[in-house]
Amino acid sequence: MNLPEIPQVTIVVVPRERFSYTQESLTSVYEHTTYPFQLIYVDGNSPAHIRDYLAEQAQQKQFQLIRTEKYLSPNCARNLGLREVTSKYVVFLDNDVVLTPGWLEALVECAETTGATIVGPLTCQGTPVHEEVHCAGGETGVKEETKGETTRRRIIEKIYLQGKRVADVQPRLKREETGLAEFHCMLVRTEIFQQIGFLDEELLSTKEHVDLCMLVNAAGGTIYLEPESIVTYVPGPPLEWTDLHYYMLRWSDRWEFSSLKHLLQKWNLSEDEYFQNRYKRLGSRRHMTIVHPFARKFPVGNFGFRVVSKILRLLDRVLNRWMTTW
Repeated sequence: MNLPEIPQVTIVVVPRERFSYTQESLTSVYEHTTYPFQLIYVDGNSPAHIRDYLAEQAQQKQFQLIRTEKYLSPNCARNLGLREVTSKYVVFLDNDVVLTPGWLEALVECAETTGATIVGPLTCQGTPVHEEVHCAGGETGVKEETKGETTRRRIIEKIYLQGKRVADVQPRLKREETGLAEFHCMLVRTEIFQQIGFLDEELLSTKEHVDLCMLVNAAGGTIYLEPESIVTYVPGPPLEWTDLHYYMLRWSDRWEFSSLKHLLQKWNLSEDEYFQNRYKRLGSRRHMTIVHPFARKFPVGNFGFRVVSKILRLLDRVLNRWMTTW
């Protein structure tokens, strides 16, 4: 691909759920991105050592740094960056993602060839990096079901190949139109926001990608998977102590419940088992990332682990409400 003299891509990096992977992720951007790009880094109240690191890197590498002294929801952070974008494409990238050589060239080439509105890479999860699939496209939308005089509007959300080994599925993956991409990393044709407006900031912590993909589909846009581009998001645990407050807010019961309720009302959906199951699982990410690792530190055996975990989950719910009501 002939490289443009003026970058037609702006990468907007935002906090996902923690700050402690910032250096590894940013280093990856500069090590593995040869296609011309501009970078806007949105720093939502990171701890002092991360704040200082980002300020130093912004000066050295001449990227735009937007710093706020409060925690930001992901869509709020993305919109702060998006308002500064003037390029043909914007790439939304979370601050816990590592990349592979050629990742951006492949996304741009797909968009240029297909006219896609959104292009998502083959997104992997965890460590070792680039080995386990998190998302290889998927489905989203609204399905109407009528039974007698009752009509239900049910949300569709399906992720392809999650949990599969990359080595097992990669030979059969190909560039193709799909229905879903995720915000861990996605390239978007910037002009679409003139039709659909900015990202919905009432979706505080969950299903933002579902909402965007449905809006793009409704506007006549297309979404593609480009498996030649491979990235990995690296979730915790472990978390550093300076991550905990933001993580507790990001996955707070209040933010998750409010996001689900807003999605339901926005798309006039039925409050079916899709939503009921998610209401029951409020706090599950905190339990997986904070509560269970802490409970395993107690030498109490399997039964004791279950008892300790139950007690800690109850304490977590109370603590989470206290820490995130502001």
